[in-house]
Amino acid sequence: MTATMTAPPVEAVAPNLVTRVKDGDLSGAQKALMALGVVLLGVTTYTGLTGDEAAKKHYFFAYLVAYMFTLGICLGGLFFTMLQHIVRAGWSVGVRRIAENVTGVLPWMFVLFLPIVLGFDTLFHHWVHADPADKVIAGKSGYLNPTFFFVRVGIYFAIWIGLGTWFRRASLAQDQSGDPTLSLKMSRMAAPGLLLFALSITFAAFDWIMSLDPHWFSTIFGITYFAGAFMAFLAFTILLAKWLGAKGYLREAITVEHYHDLGKLMFGFMVFWTYTNFSQYMLIWYANLAEETAFYAHRQHGGWDAVGTILIVGHFFVPFAFLMSRHIKRNGFTLSLGALFLLLMHWVDMQYLILPNMGHGEAHAAGGEHSFAHSVSEYLHGITWIDAATLLGVVSLVAGFVIGQVRKHNLVPVRDPRLAESLHFHNI
Repeated sequence: MTATMTAPPVEAVAPNLVTRVKDGDLSGAQKALMALGVVLLGVTTYTGLTGDEAAKKHYFFAYLVAYMFTLGICLGGLFFTMLQHIVRAGWSVGVRRIAENVTGVLPWMFVLFLPIVLGFDTLFHHWVHADPADKVIAGKSGYLNPTFFFVRVGIYFAIWIGLGTWFRRASLAQDQSGDPTLSLKMSRMAAPGLLLFALSITFAAFDWIMSLDPHWFSTIFGITYFAGAFMAFLAFTILLAKWLGAKGYLREAITVEHYHDLGKLMFGFMVFWTYTNFSQYMLIWYANLAEETAFYAHRQHGGWDAVGTILIVGHFFVPFAFLMSRHIKRNGFTLSLGALFLLLMHWVDMQYLILPNMGHGEAHAAGGEHSFAHSVSEYLHGITWIDAATLLGVVSLVAGFVIGQVRKHNLVPVRDPRLAESLHFHNI
């Protein structure tokens, strides 16, 4: 006879731990968020598609900004899940189920890709309908063509949904069996999973953002997108966990110690975003090649020069100073304030990467020097309610899906062998 070792039931580890959402609880918030998302996306889609060509173009670019903003949060959840497994982390077990729930929304992100399909010709017209005499685009036609583009879309989502589903099912299966070998299997799967994740998110950033300007290229572009996306996921997780805590859930599982570590990770990836963006800018500035400097030259007009300054200050200097102190990261209100601010800056970053390709500022390209206030005014003049409503619509819909996942399953991996370590985690 061979004894089968299993993790103890959660009642033996933490008798007072709330492991499930009460029946019917949080349903009002879920329905309200999903209804808000449907209404906002319905209004913006109708307004965009029934308007003139300029309105239609604005809608598709605004949607791409909102989509890449939200997709990054979902992909951040997948990265966080695999990262914790590959390093066999104990502190994060109580947090990991949130990441798994966020990852569970990826099939819906595949559905929400439909407006980008509808706006494909508008968004990527520079290479879809390229000038036959354009030798640069002709040289990239083996990669930049509609057929291969959509094949890659399928590959990316197959990787993301496949990995997310596998890890989520294994974690939920462990809730029932308590089998510690599942933790080992997830740790082993995380290694090839992270490799596939790194390749897929890099090329997705190339395809869906960088190819908006097919003449420009940057080999570090995928990393800059990933850095901001994972930072946004951490900010979203902090806010969601705080909200659930206010509702009476996860208070024992996610304590000030866990928030401290989430804040440190958010701070670290904010700095990493700065590092990758500076590396990209410094190398382009140093080489001073026309095909590379075009990206920044195009963002010196139409108010985007001010946005670049805002990102330097708001995406680095302000949060760097604000989040440096451990006291800020261990205070629920200030940490949430920092997370909300960084989400706002991430939205501005997505605008900076995407919207100038729509043609913002082209009429001002030959203009002279402007004050910072004038540039900010130009930028704000180009941003309409469509931009804000589309972002709020996508985020609300996805948040509603996440809450639905939270309500459906255990709030934490109740029979993970490291659950006790997580519940008693303490920062030194």
